[in-house]
Amino acid sequence: MVPQTPPVEPHAMPLPSDGPRNRSGVTGSAGRAQPPRPSSRWRYVAAAALLFAVSLAAGWPGVAMYDTVMQYGQVLSGRYDDWHPPVMVRLWVVLAPLGPGAAPMLVLQLASYWTGFGLTAAALGEAGARRRAIATLCLGALPPFLGWQIVVLKDAQLVGAVLAATGSVAWWRLRGLRVPPAAVAAIGVLLGYAILVRANAVFLVVPLVIMMIPARPIVRIGAGLVAVLAVLAISPVLNHRVLGAASSGVERTQALYDLAGIAVRVPDAAHIGLTAQEAQAVIARRCAKPFFWDPLGDEAHCAPAMARLRAQPVGQLYATLIDAMLHHPVAYAGQRLAHWNSTERWLVPFHWPNAAPPAEPEPNALGLGRIGAVARGWQAVTRDVVETPLGWPIAWFTAAVAALVAAAQRPRTPTRDLALALLVSAVALEASFGMLSIASDLRYHLWSMVATAVALVLLADGHAVPRGLARAAAVGLAIVILGGVVARFTLPTPPATYKEMLG
Repeated sequence: MVPQTPPVEPHAMPLPSDGPRNRSGVTGSAGRAQPPRPSSRWRYVAAAALLFAVSLAAGWPGVAMYDTVMQYGQVLSGRYDDWHPPVMVRLWVVLAPLGPGAAPMLVLQLASYWTGFGLTAAALGEAGARRRAIATLCLGALPPFLGWQIVVLKDAQLVGAVLAATGSVAWWRLRGLRVPPAAVAAIGVLLGYAILVRANAVFLVVPLVIMMIPARPIVRIGAGLVAVLAVLAISPVLNHRVLGAASSGVERTQALYDLAGIAVRVPDAAHIGLTAQEAQAVIARRCAKPFFWDPLGDEAHCAPAMARLRAQPVGQLYATLIDAMLHHPVAYAGQRLAHWNSTERWLVPFHWPNAAPPAEPEPNALGLGRIGAVARGWQAVTRDVVETPLGWPIAWFTAAVAALVAAAQRPRTPTRDLALALLVSAVALEASFGMLSIASDLRYHLWSMVATAVALVLLADGHAVPRGLARAAAVGLAIVILGGVVARFTLPTPPATYKEMLG
C-alpha cells in the first residue's frame, strides 16, 4: 500500500520540467514560463492508448512459451501446483470466458504496461516536461521491453502490474497531489498481485514501497526486512491454502542448486551435503552449471544423484546448505559469483541463451497459436538488440547504481523521490540474484531494466551531476561494456539448444 502525503497545492512542491525553473516552479525548454496545462495530459494518455492498441494488434494472440503451455494446461484441467504462480492461473480462469487461449492475459499485461508508461508520461507532460514525457512513451517501445511483453508469462505480468502501480503514483505525486484512497487501494492490489506472481518479486516491491514512506533510513531498512520476512512466510500459505495449489517441490531448487555447486568445488570434503559418490556423479555428468539448475532436475541426467537430498524435508535441506556455506564459504562464493555473472550476462559469449523473446509458440495441442508476421519481425529485431549492452542486465545495474548515488544527493522533489524509489527497487532486485537465483533468463531482469530506464528519464531534467560522480559512472560503465565485449569475442560459442545446454 502506498502511504498518503499531505494535500498540497499543485505548485507547493517543485514540479518536473525540461528547462530552467522560474518563480512558478515550471518552465519550458527556452526558460519562458509555461504553467501546467491539464489538457496536455490527455495527449499522452491518448498516445499510450494508441501504442497499446498497436502492440495488441501486432502481438495477438501472444507468444506461448513452455511455461505458458503448462499454466494454460492447469487453467483447462482445474488442477494447480506452485511451480508456476497459482495466482496467475486463478486469474486466467476468471478471464478465460473473455477470449480464447492466452489472449485475455495478453490484453491484461499490455494494458497494465502501457497504463504505467502513459500515466507517468501524462504527469510529466502536464508539468511542462514534454521531452521527458515523450521519452517515457518511447521507452515502452524498446525492443527488449516490448518484445518480452507480448510473451504471455509471469515476468510480463509482473512488469505490467508494477508499472501500472508506479504510473498511478506518478499521476498524482508528480502533479503535487495526494494519492486518493481509491487509488491507494488499486495500487495495493497491483503490488499484491506482483508479489504473488513471481517468487522473488518481494525483493523489488518491498523496497519500492518502503522508499515511498517518509522515514529515516534506519526505519526504512528495519521495516523493509520485516516486510520481506513476512511476505516470504505468508506467500506459501496463500498459494497452498487460499489459492489451492499443490506443492511441486519448487522451494527445494535453490538449495539443491547451491549444494551441487559447492560439491563440484570441494568434492572430497565433508559438510557438503552430498556423499563422495553423489558428488562424483554430479561432476562426471556436468550437472552443476552456472547458467541454470535444470540438469539437476532432469530425471534421465542428474536427478538420481540428487534424489537423497531432494527427499529431505525443506527445513533440513536448507540447514544442510547453511552448514555447507559455513564450512566452505569460498566454494559457495564461487558458485554464486559464477551464476551471478551468467545471469547478469557480463563475461559471457555471444548468443548466451534465453535472452531474446521467442517468436514461435511452444508446440502444443491446446490451441495456443502463432503471432503474426509483424510481431515475428519485431522479435527478430529484438534478437539482435539483446546482444548489445541494452540486453545486458549488468549494464543496467551499473547505470542504476550510479543514478542512485546521484539521485540521493539531490534535494527532495516528487520526481526525484519517485526516481529514487525505482532505482532502489532495481538495485535491490539485482543484488538479490547474488544469493537467490537458479537460472539466467533475461526475462528475470526486465523490471530492473525498465525501472532504471524510467528513473533515468525522470532525472534527466538538466540538474547538474557532480563531475567526480559523472566520471566514476562513465568509467564504471565503460569497464563493464569493454569487459562484456571482450568476453563475447573471445569465449567459445555456447550450445544452441536446450538439450545441449543440459549437457
